[in-house]
Amino acid sequence: MNSVAAAHPPLKPEWTLPSRGRVGMFCLIAAESAVFTIFVIAYIFYIGKSVSGPQPNDVLELPIFISICLLSSSITIHLAVRALGKAQLGSFALWWVVTLALGSIFLVGTGREWHHLIYEKGLTINTNLFGTTYYSLVGLHAFHVTVGLLAILAVAIFTLMKKVKPEHHEKVEVFSMYWHFVDAVWVIVFTVVYIVGR
Repeated sequence: MNSVAAAHPPLKPEWTLPSRGRVGMFCLIAAESAVFTIFVIAYIFYIGKSVSGPQPNDVLELPIFISICLLSSSITIHLAVRALGKAQLGSFALWWVVTLALGSIFLVGTGREWHHLIYEKGLTINTNLFGTTYYSLVGLHAFHVTVGLLAILAVAIFTLMKKVKPEHHEKVEVFSMYWHFVDAVWVIVFTVVYIVGR
């Protein structure tokens, strides 16, 4: 028996090329990571170098609630992708819409924060170095959230039209990588802007 097993070793699984979608998304994330790195470094470099106020500790408040919403959306999108892979279309639709709602709450919260900073605290992008770097970094992230939400909304509409099927699982999973990236970047932005920068 052992000699037969030795004569016929178990076959190694054949290596296949990764999907173009995954490769493309990894390339996009790598490129966007480089862009965010530049903005984060610029923000850190200019901390405390504004010659006029207001300063970060004068105007910034910790956006705890909207941060919890955004980070929770990584869980809900994961649950949605898993449900689609199991052909549970109802669960997929539910978790996908919850992801859309959580991301929207974050974006609205960011808009409210900006309104507060501009009209009540007098901090605009032209006020000082802090204003310039703050709106550039947080705005860059908000832009990526907006792009992600538009894509999530489009998928939600297709879902309501019964156009999303289990065979689309891989495409939805590839997009979820982008959303996880956006959430991970927020952890860095939150740490740099609202903790280190204050």
